[in-house]
Parts: sequence; structure tokens; C-alpha cells
Amino acid sequence: MYQESPISIMFLTLLALATTLPSLVQSQTTRVGFYSSSCPKAESIVTQTVQKHFTSTPSIAPGLLRMHFHDCFVQGCDASVLLDGANTEKTAGPNRGLRGWEVIDDAKTQLEAACPGVVSCADILALAARDSVVLTKGINWKVPTGRLDGRVSLASETNNLPGFRDSVDVQKTKFQTFGLNTQDLVTLVGGHTIGTSACQFFRYRLYNFTTTGNGADPTINPSFVPQLRALCPQAGDAAKRVDLDTGSAARFDATFFTNLKNGRGILESDQKLWTDASTKSLVQRFLGVRGLQALNFNVEFGRSMVKMSTIGVKSATNGEIRRICSAIN
Repeated sequence: MYQESPISIMFLTLLALATTLPSLVQSQTTRVGFYSSSCPKAESIVTQTVQKHFTSTPSIAPGLLRMHFHDCFVQGCDASVLLDGANTEKTAGPNRGLRGWEVIDDAKTQLEAACPGVVSCADILALAARDSVVLTKGINWKVPTGRLDGRVSLASETNNLPGFRDSVDVQKTKFQTFGLNTQDLVTLVGGHTIGTSACQFFRYRLYNFTTTGNGADPTINPSFVPQLRALCPQAGDAAKRVDLDTGSAARFDATFFTNLKNGRGILESDQKLWTDASTKSLVQRFLGVRGLQALNFNVEFGRSMVKMSTIGVKSATNGEIRRICSAIN
């Protein structure tokens, strides 16, 4: 039998490396401290910028957190949600209520002055989301960086985003598409512990939802219905904002899950996490129900955010470092 000489083996090895090296160079991986040499102050610039805007406008914290989530579920975590233009993600219904665009632009301007062409808008958004949680008394976690910005943004693809009427099964499917499991689903939806929703996204639950009882969604605590109706009259302002986590909307904590247990979830999709057996047990674990292994919401949220932030990271062939976050180069 023919045996290859050491020289021929070495040649084949070098040939293999030569053919695979370009693809390795083209791929983009994230890691904690990606900018430690190329732009050492990158993370502190983002943090300080978010802090500055939060001081005057606290509502930008939940806005930035949602923006990162909405970005990752369409085209991956590539800042495609930031792009301006006709029929971009930014113009789609689910994204019209997002807040904090000016925070990202401010941070990008400062980063371009300090380190031109180095820090991606996608990384700014991931860091700003983490900083928003910290500013609302939530956990701090290390954010892997090194993402590239995408060049594609289509409003039609926002159908991938979880919707306020979605069943738990539909929510699971949307999360599983991106490698996120049921625990990630419950954990990340828990991000609704901060922020608000417009009446138009849940008012249908309050009037003529059923033909029996008080006419409201029966999963809403009957004692809570008058309060919600007062906030969102049937013919009132559809754009009026209502806290998603009643009594604790400005603090990042687990009271969101307590509200679900008590039938005080605002969005139908949120309340279903309690009424569906497959997710109820996870809500109970976040609440520390006796007999179940407890989960620390803040700790798990950080883990699930890191996991989500790796969705669809772009390579050098389909990504770039934008000079301006709202436009491709």
C-alpha cells in the first residue's frame, strides 16, 4: 500500500490551510474586550452616553433594551433596525414605538471622533441595552463585542418579531428559530419589567373580549379591569402609554412575574406565560415557589441576553463598520 511521505503530508496540510484560511478570516466572532486595544474607551463612552440621556429621559432605558431585542430577531444582531429609508425595519409597525435612536447616534459620533471606523453600531446597541438594565437597578454582565453592521433592512421581515397576541407555541417557535429555548423565552420576555405599552396593543382585552361576565379577557384579574379601563377608555387615545409592570415599571426586577401570577399582565402574550403549563413552571421558578428549583431572574437575564446577542453575527463579506448608524457606507 502506498504511504505518504512526511513531505507530502506537510504539503497537503499547508494546502488545506491555504484553502480554509480565507473563510476563517472572513468570519466574525465576538468576545469580551474586543476593543481593549483598538478603542480602549469604547465601552465607557457608550455607558457615559446612555447615563447622560437616561438622566434627562429615563424612558430611553426600556427603549434601548427593546431596540436591541427587535434588532436581533430580524437579520440578526447587526444594527439593521437603525437604518433609515423606505420600507426599512425602522418603518415597520412593531418598531415605530421604539425610543433611543438619538442615544445610539450620540454614542457613535463620540466613538468616531475617538476611534474612527472601529466600533460597530451593532455593538453600541448591545452595550447600550446592558447599560439600560444596569441603570434601572438590574444586573451588570459582560457583553461580547466584535459584531459587524449589516447592509440589509426590510420592514417585511419584522414578522419574525414576537407579537402581543401570539400564543406560547408561536412564541416558542419564533425563539427556537434563533436557538433560544423556552427558558430564554420566559427570561427575555421578563424584560417587560421596565417600560410601557400603548393602549392599542391591549385595549381589545378590556372590552367585548367575551360575551359573559364583565366582557374582559377572563385571564385578567377582575379587580384590575376597572383600573385598566380608566387608563385606556374604549374610545380614548390609542397611543397612551401604560406601565407593563404595574407598580415597578422603572425598576428591573422580578415583580413582572408576580403580576403575571396575579392576573395583572398587560399584554395578552405576557399573561399567557402564566396560563400555559409549559411556561408557568418557569415563571414559578423565578418567583421562588416552594418545591421548584429557584431561578435568579437577573442572573438568567444576563445569560439569555448574551446568548441572544450572538444571533446572526455578520462576517466581513456581508457586514461593515458603519460611519453613520442610520446609513450603510
